Amino acid sequence: MAHSRLNRVTTGDIIIGAIMVLLCFIAVYPVWYTIIISFNDANDALRGGIYLWPRKFSLQSYKTVFQDSTIIRAFMITILRTLIGTVTSVFFTAMVGYAFSKKHIMGNKIYTIIGTITMFFGGGLIPYFITLKNLGLYDNFLVYIIPGLFNFYNMIIFMSFFRGLPAGLEESAKLDGANDMVIFIKIILPLSMPVIATIALFNGVGHWNDYFAGVMYINKAELQPIQTYLYRVVASASASKAVVAMPAGISAQQVSSQSVRLATMVVTTFPIMCVYPFLQKYFVKGMLIGSIKG
Repeated sequence: MAHSRLNRVTTGDIIIGAIMVLLCFIAVYPVWYTIIISFNDANDALRGGIYLWPRKFSLQSYKTVFQDSTIIRAFMITILRTLIGTVTSVFFTAMVGYAFSKKHIMGNKIYTIIGTITMFFGGGLIPYFITLKNLGLYDNFLVYIIPGLFNFYNMIIFMSFFRGLPAGLEESAKLDGANDMVIFIKIILPLSMPVIATIALFNGVGHWNDYFAGVMYINKAELQPIQTYLYRVVASASASKAVVAMPAGISAQQVSSQSVRLATMVVTTFPIMCVYPFLQKYFVKGMLIGSIKG
């Protein structure tokens, strides 16, 4: 009977394992398919029948991507907005979270209630658009930075973490003559690397993947990020309408709109996929800290 029970458990584990493998395959295969098609010869890919690896290996689509000045400029805009937006947002949100972690601050509860309301209710897209335009942020690079400087949910995570730090650290620093800003920069921030990495990952991925801001608030082509460029290329209904600039020496027979779209998708996704594994341990730890402290 015990042997039969052991067999049933083992069979159940096998079934669960098979389901997990199937789910992983369903999640990963579309990415893998995009990669192999982007590395395949464009004309050969149109024949179909490519499932596991490139049938006729070619780098021509990637050469087209990296020789297109529009794509390179869009990449630079995305990199700049991701770096500047992430650093400024993390620092500003951490400062507010540090202030909110002090329960003796006047109006702490009132501001917390007001901030919580904004997590569930907003003014709508049209009033938001009008506000940004009146502030001079339309067709301005700062439209990527200023609206994302503060996020109340991220502030709550910072606040919860800061409240869990020993109060003696600040008291000893104040006895040595340090003010609040010095304590925050030289003591609090160095001790907050897990939660900082967590919020930085949130912001970085958000900035990198955002295409909506470029569609709604940017009309100048030189200010559009790579995700907006990719959105407009993918949204093209046919090859004749696809916005694909062919550099000198590359003919339309060497690449297709589909191959360039897929190559652009791979190039766009690759950097953020490389960064995530290095921040994953901080991400998990920071989320646990933010969820149990306070």
